[in-house]
Amino acid sequence: MATIGFIGLGNMGGPMAANLVKAGHQVQGFDLSEDAKGKLAEAGGTACGSAVEAIAGAEVVVTMLPAGRHVEGVYLGEDGLIAAAKAGTLFIDSSTIDVATARKVAVAAEAAGMAMVDAPVSGGVGGATAGTLTFMVGGPDAAFAAAQPCLDVMGKTIVHAGGAGNGQAAKICNNMILGISMIGVSEAFVLAEKLGLDHQKLFDIASTASGQCWSLTTYCPVPGPVPTSPANRDYQAGFTADMMLKDLKLAQDAANASGANTPLGAEAAQIYGLFSGEGSGSVDFSGIVRFLRGKG
Repeated sequence: MATIGFIGLGNMGGPMAANLVKAGHQVQGFDLSEDAKGKLAEAGGTACGSAVEAIAGAEVVVTMLPAGRHVEGVYLGEDGLIAAAKAGTLFIDSSTIDVATARKVAVAAEAAGMAMVDAPVSGGVGGATAGTLTFMVGGPDAAFAAAQPCLDVMGKTIVHAGGAGNGQAAKICNNMILGISMIGVSEAFVLAEKLGLDHQKLFDIASTASGQCWSLTTYCPVPGPVPTSPANRDYQAGFTADMMLKDLKLAQDAANASGANTPLGAEAAQIYGLFSGEGSGSVDFSGIVRFLRGKG
């Protein structure tokens, strides 16, 4: 069993760290929230007073942070994790950030003699708690192999997407598909309502026809057809509209930087920006159906 430093114990990082504890690892965690650190301690981990303290003696360091600037700030510089970690440390960054920052930090880690993978996740808080996340991993083959035992504890599907930054590339491409498809499914239900077509009837048909997709069959944006979807809990968030907007913006930044043509991705970002701007950023992203009704 390994000593693991875990930085970022929020809605996703907290249960991920708890699963590592359950698997028998010694987990030393840090978060700016005292409540988050307390939950790790209750789960059997060790709460630390700083990120550097949390990685003391650790063979593996996992980070789950809000944005690229936080990742760069925590890893780089004289007081960063790369400078403070012991030789040969494996870094696993599960934040969802821009590709350029992921590659910049990976280069710095490699130059310092460390192994690093970017390993953003899909699966939401439920997947983090159940240990069934999907990890999209970027980094050298050796680093991926070293990271896999820890990732297997926290996730169900582990995919090596290629070199450094490719995990982030896969995540933003996947979530651009998700954002676009959720708008499409929601628009279909709004149109069905106007035409007098019952929600369940549309679901029964589309879920077994060419319109079927995850946004419909697993995360249906209207109450009823999929009892486990947030639509049946007044859109209590599993994945917030603000988080979707963040990922769509990352996809657009990457598209602009690479010269990719993504008109539907751009439009999805605009729509979620309006939804968030009206005060719905903390609502589940499938709640976009309510916004579309309002615009109807």
